Amino acid sequence: MANYFTDNTDLLFHFDRLQLQEVVDIAEHGYTETAAFNYAPTDYQDALDNYRKVLEIVGDITANTVAPQAAAIDEEGSHFADGKVTYAKGIQEALEQLTKAELMGFTLPRRYGGLNLPTTIYTMAIEMVARAEASLMNLFGLQDIAETINKYGDEAQRQEFLPQFASGEATGAMVLTEPDAGSDLQAVNMTAYQDESGQWRLKGVKRFITNGNAQILLVLARSEPGTKDGRGLSLFACYGKDNVQIRRIENKLGIHGSPTCELQFNDTPAQLIGKRKFGLIKYVMDMMNGARLGVAAQGLGISQAAYEEALSYAKAREQFGKAIYHIPVVTNMLMDMRVTIESDRSLLYAACHWVDLRNKLEEKIESLKAAGKDASAQTAKLKEAIRVAALLTPMAKYVLSENSNQVSYNSLQIHGGTGYMKEFNVERLTRDARITNIYEGTSQLQVVAAVGGVINDIFAEHFTAREQKETSGSLASLADELKEMRVLFLDCLKYVGDKTDKQFQSIAAKELVEIYSYLYTGWLLMDEAEQDSRKVFIARRYILSAAAKARRNWEVIKKDLFGDLLHADEILI
Repeated sequence: MANYFTDNTDLLFHFDRLQLQEVVDIAEHGYTETAAFNYAPTDYQDALDNYRKVLEIVGDITANTVAPQAAAIDEEGSHFADGKVTYAKGIQEALEQLTKAELMGFTLPRRYGGLNLPTTIYTMAIEMVARAEASLMNLFGLQDIAETINKYGDEAQRQEFLPQFASGEATGAMVLTEPDAGSDLQAVNMTAYQDESGQWRLKGVKRFITNGNAQILLVLARSEPGTKDGRGLSLFACYGKDNVQIRRIENKLGIHGSPTCELQFNDTPAQLIGKRKFGLIKYVMDMMNGARLGVAAQGLGISQAAYEEALSYAKAREQFGKAIYHIPVVTNMLMDMRVTIESDRSLLYAACHWVDLRNKLEEKIESLKAAGKDASAQTAKLKEAIRVAALLTPMAKYVLSENSNQVSYNSLQIHGGTGYMKEFNVERLTRDARITNIYEGTSQLQVVAAVGGVINDIFAEHFTAREQKETSGSLASLADELKEMRVLFLDCLKYVGDKTDKQFQSIAAKELVEIYSYLYTGWLLMDEAEQDSRKVFIARRYILSAAAKARRNWEVIKKDLFGDLLHADEILI
């Protein structure tokens, strides 16, 4: 039988290289939970063994239960009648299987019924789910909502909501977007008010809500009358059955198994999560960063599925007396796709590592402070983890979602005319990929989120140290390419800074972020190539291609391609 974990050699490669001991040691509280939970690990190696078993179960379910139903799910879609949403049959069965396997509380503490697994392991599961059926990921991946309640809610709220998520009794929805507040969430106008008894209530309309039919909703609403920016917004939890009307579901290009709803709140009773006024500036931004990692993994899963379809088709399809796999231009496309997927996976799991470290250090520091102990050493490490995670999260979302669109595009191209037909999976994958660089913040917004860390060159010491490390053999010339790429980046950075033109800096941000992503990912692949000879081929093709792209980015900035923005009205006539 197929298994999307054990059959994926590159995913196994990354699992076997995990460096999560500090994260797991904190998460497991010194491995003391075995007294209360007989399935809790006794040490780090035991934890890794547990993680492997969990991922093998996910790999089995996704490959053998979910993937075979993906086409039927896409064709059936979600149903809407009499104000109620019903999932496609395949989605319902998949959720039942995941629930029976106790996989719906991945990161939640065991005391609430969760598995207490790191974000990295959760993201690996999301990748496999997305590979099998992209829209199912939108339901499985919304476990981040429970994590937001766990992190910012009070104990009574945790006791009330979290067991429902962990048991599979409830799914969740992030209820943020409004007709006039999409990317600009500061413009949210939904009203949150307290009635005469002090009960919070919600009134207004939300749109484009993924899984808006969920049982538990986390809603961003304006709690401070008279305010017009993000400081007047708070976060609330409520039940979808309590005075929430589903007005319609959207008729979409792709991810048909995931209902996207328009919701009307009619004085819906709700609970304040955390503190007033922190809804957007702290809680939602944290929740969205988690979701961005999930979408990056979704994009990677779609890429993997599209690549597998292309590879299988190319080996089976004969033209000109031979399988098209042996036609050089097709072989070259397949190799580009494979290199893209493996480099994307390296970037994604590097980002996950820093997110896990940030999250667990925050927990450790809070625990130390509560016990009256010194936390200065952990605080210094946390500052670095926050900086790195804040850069790598939007960078991963940007790079992997854009690449998902390109890989699925190339897969369809390899299929030729047949790929354009609905009988072939690649047609669906191409449609599903298209949303990944739009929701949870468009690619343009990811660049905006990442450029601060790039301009501050937060990896400067890392890059310098890596350049100074001796590299021999075939990797030496690749190291030289990365060194040259860094010279180009620093030249661009100085040029952009010297112009002191905010408009120019804004438009040049994309080029800067891309060069920085090439550098960071290139060095990740170099590290991998030193451990695995096969990775030398991946590193070589990635770095040489990235070097050419970086030179183009440099030319775009240095030759002032953006100067014609001053003449936009003449060009866009």
